[in-house]
Amino acid sequence: MDIHEHQAKELLAGFGVPVPEGGLAFSPEQAAYHARRLGLPVVVKAQVHAGGRGAAGGVRLCRTEAEAADFAAGLLGRRLVTRQTDAQGKPVHRVWVEAATDIARELYLGLVLDRKSERIMIVASREGGMEIEDLARERPDALLRMVIDPAVGLTEFSARELAFGLGLRGPQVAEMVQVLRGCYRAFRDRDATMVEINPLVVTGAGGLIALDAKMSFDTNALFRQPEVAALRDPGQEDPREAAAAAHGLNYVGLTGDIGCIINGAGLAMATMDMIQLAGGAPANFLDIGGGASPERVVAAFRTVLSDSNVSVVLVNIFAGINRCDWVARGVVQAYRELGLTLPVVVRLAGTNVEEGHAIIAGSGLPLISADTLAEAAAAAVRARPRAAA
Repeated sequence: MDIHEHQAKELLAGFGVPVPEGGLAFSPEQAAYHARRLGLPVVVKAQVHAGGRGAAGGVRLCRTEAEAADFAAGLLGRRLVTRQTDAQGKPVHRVWVEAATDIARELYLGLVLDRKSERIMIVASREGGMEIEDLARERPDALLRMVIDPAVGLTEFSARELAFGLGLRGPQVAEMVQVLRGCYRAFRDRDATMVEINPLVVTGAGGLIALDAKMSFDTNALFRQPEVAALRDPGQEDPREAAAAAHGLNYVGLTGDIGCIINGAGLAMATMDMIQLAGGAPANFLDIGGGASPERVVAAFRTVLSDSNVSVVLVNIFAGINRCDWVARGVVQAYRELGLTLPVVVRLAGTNVEEGHAIIAGSGLPLISADTLAEAAAAAVRARPRAAA
């Protein structure tokens, strides 16, 4: 789960990370009020769950209250398209008005969950303000990395070492130690998967301040993080993904036309690969998980069919905890309830597979059965109306 910049800054500030003073605005009038309250100039920033806002016209230095109000008016209610969004962009429902900062240097600081070492890794660079992916690709030697031993945590000695590596000296070292340890505690205590400050700036007066901040969280841990869960903004999420999550489904929309209903992430990935190999393109990743009831299968169909690009549905179930007869009943129920006319390919294997096949065969519906994954993928590609055309 992602949160907005202003939310990340508020959260990090609670752990001792210095952030600029600012105010949230939902209207041009509120933007002007915050500009007057903070003192000019101010920076007005679109609040969306995506990076690259500056290059996309979502951030501006405003020198008058009227300029702040006009810029906010141009942002609010529109969709901002950045290099990290799709062509539809993200809706702007709020802007953050922030006191301008005297910038002397820009640094990069990020904490991520390193899957290889199974530990939190700090990534830092003397070159902040740019996309870390570009820097890692073009100049990997410019990145400093440090893996944190969870049994010890981030020690003051290690934090000082990283501060020296970033070229900080004197009082800045102590400030950097505070920033690093605050970010680490926020990451650990709030079940985060990513904390990024880009840029972390050295001000003209020599202090450190987090000029931008991003945080992502483990959705599986939100049950024990109610304060974090309350920060969720459904308006920034794909409505299909939000609807799927409400039914316990894992859904990610893609750009193809073959809708997928599958159990298990690994099988879902393999199915999408087989669709591509057969010459098609998946419209989504959808994992119905274990113990899928007929009602849950119907909900999965509703989610997949909410994508107007879908021209055929492929159901691929390898039942263990699930039961093929449950899934088969759900497929038949969905076909009838939703009045389906597009082709549906069903491949069942595992627990109660014979019962499942019997339900499909006895339904009297034009469902296409397949015995193997390769057969199912090929059948789905052949069944597409555009393929026949």
